Amino acid sequence: MQFIVRKPALLRTVSKLAVLVIALAISQAQANVVEYDLAIAEEKMAPAGKTLKVLAINGTIPGPTLRFKEGDIARVRVHNHLKKETTSVHWHGLLLPNREDGVPYLTTPPIHPGQTHTFEFPLTHSGTYWYHSHTGLQEQRGVYGSIVVEPKNGEPVPTDREHVLVISDWTNENPDEVMRTLMRGSDYYSIRKGNAQSIVGAIRAGALRDYFDREKSRMPAMDISDVAYDAFLINGKSRSFLEGKPGETVRLRIINAAASTYFYLQSATGPMTIVANDGPPVKPIKVNRLFLAVAETYDVLVTLPQSGAWEFRATAQDGSGYASVFLGEGPEHSAPDVPTPDLYRMDETLLAGIMDAQKSGQLTDEQALAAEIPRPLSPYRRLQSTIPTSFDPTNEVRTIPMRLTGDMERYIWSINGKTLKEDMTILIERGEILRLELINDTMMHHPMHLHGHFFRVLEGHDTNAPLKHTIDVPPMGRRTIEFLANEEGDWFFHCHILYHMEGGMGRVFSYREQGPDHKPTFGPVNLDPYWFMVDGSIQTHMSMGMTTLMSSRNNFNLLWDIGIEHDTAGRDHKHQFDYEIDLTYSRYIDPNISVFGGFRFTNEKGAENRGIAGLTYRLPYLLRSEVALDTRGDLRLRLGKSFQITDRFSLFTEGEYDTRSGFEWRGGAEYWLSKRFSLISEYHTEHGIGGGITFRF
Repeated sequence: MQFIVRKPALLRTVSKLAVLVIALAISQAQANVVEYDLAIAEEKMAPAGKTLKVLAINGTIPGPTLRFKEGDIARVRVHNHLKKETTSVHWHGLLLPNREDGVPYLTTPPIHPGQTHTFEFPLTHSGTYWYHSHTGLQEQRGVYGSIVVEPKNGEPVPTDREHVLVISDWTNENPDEVMRTLMRGSDYYSIRKGNAQSIVGAIRAGALRDYFDREKSRMPAMDISDVAYDAFLINGKSRSFLEGKPGETVRLRIINAAASTYFYLQSATGPMTIVANDGPPVKPIKVNRLFLAVAETYDVLVTLPQSGAWEFRATAQDGSGYASVFLGEGPEHSAPDVPTPDLYRMDETLLAGIMDAQKSGQLTDEQALAAEIPRPLSPYRRLQSTIPTSFDPTNEVRTIPMRLTGDMERYIWSINGKTLKEDMTILIERGEILRLELINDTMMHHPMHLHGHFFRVLEGHDTNAPLKHTIDVPPMGRRTIEFLANEEGDWFFHCHILYHMEGGMGRVFSYREQGPDHKPTFGPVNLDPYWFMVDGSIQTHMSMGMTTLMSSRNNFNLLWDIGIEHDTAGRDHKHQFDYEIDLTYSRYIDPNISVFGGFRFTNEKGAENRGIAGLTYRLPYLLRSEVALDTRGDLRLRLGKSFQITDRFSLFTEGEYDTRSGFEWRGGAEYWLSKRFSLISEYHTEHGIGGGITFRF
């Protein structure tokens, strides 16, 4: 087949392109260039009362607010003053060229120590946004700040004044140590926050049946938030005062820059009016209490009463603390308290889901305020864009189911059962509409964030579906979103709980036009690092424990069991200590099953060194079972369980049958003293009774 292009048509096409290029050049020349310098450096500060080395931007946490007007060109020079670390900056929520997105190696080169990287991009849309490091866990250490892009023609809803509120969480621990603690499945953070589940706690809550029904279904205790934080901050402080005069309407530009904490927002002034979400404006709606997911932004309006300082409070979802700002001067007026979560029952989560599933978008403000429950979900069903957002119906629509999966105890997080390293890429065609069905199979909230695109939230909406860049997917819930593939390159899609992202919950949307040989890359960044840990006990009669080098699915283990025999009469004294040491490799399959193989070394009477292989399986009621076969043909069966009596005190028991040595049994009690140490007392059929300490490093 031969294509013929007539000269007049070609000339007209070339002329149009020339006019477009000239128009773009004139537009660029007339655009206002707004410049900033951001210096990322290590500083000594005390965000939570303890002075330590932190990462700050221009000497502050959070970094400075970058202000632009729609149509401006941003020119931001980022200086890395760190001595040994690379760094990066991602411009969260802004639509910009792929090379400016700021994900190290995937889109933008990392900024090496002593280097400066200049970002330059047009501000094509208005709203409240933010910026943060996308390197390792630097965001948790202080590398974040706010962005305000004012509309060309002013805000559609005028106010008397505005304040930017950057909400965050702060830990005095090194974030790498936080991640290691989470990887080992430690209960320490729950104990520290006072929300660890226990049998006594269930009795007090009248939920003992719920407690054991949960265990019967092999479900670990519900944990609303992963980490115990030392402080929650608004603009770097737990408590502060901002200007405001009686009768003024104030716009609060709210940004959740926390690493892993959702917040409930409430104002002492009364209902808040939402006028924007994730940047774009929405039709105004009123709420008493607003559920704020990690990485979301909201613009809300409050009107100050005639006198006093009025509290605006951000309460951590798990009830472990809050941060406040007071608007105005005079006697303080407190915001209402948020009820603490019921960790023993699913009723609260189910009620929120039922309310969310109802056609709440059809309610008036008064009806919605009256129907609002104490701990609501995000008000997505009530949000509507101020302009039509529907796509061209002739565009092809492709539906992609995405199940959000994971294991809180193992701390592996995934999509459709695979981590980012295991299944990185989703290929997409320019011009198609991608409809993502997000189904949460876990008991954690997941704030899913898409780089470089806005998506429509299809929660009972069509023409005026709100545009967002981050969406909360509640426990055992679902959301449906869609976006137009109108960019180029590779764009990250991930859970914005920092530790979930590091645990593997992410994908890369990669445009096919980059060629069949193109593969997205995060460069030398280790997407599945190994973590080293030691857990064991030293007691008067025995010592047991395990040293582990673990990644998301792999363990290299050294297990020891050393004990004193009851009766050493007639035996050589050098053998009065019996030992059994297993050197194994284990592979995690899913939350219920793992397989292992390796070698067993022992000096027990009648035994010898041998190879072993087997599997561990989690039974109903969280019973731990293990079956192993060795190269001598001996079979070993093991069954054990822990009973959490109070938040710090537990009982445990374990029985073992070996076809060579017969039956043995152990049982005891443990009391947590600190993150590292516990008291333990234990009886063992081979070694008798004793006591000592357990340690965790």
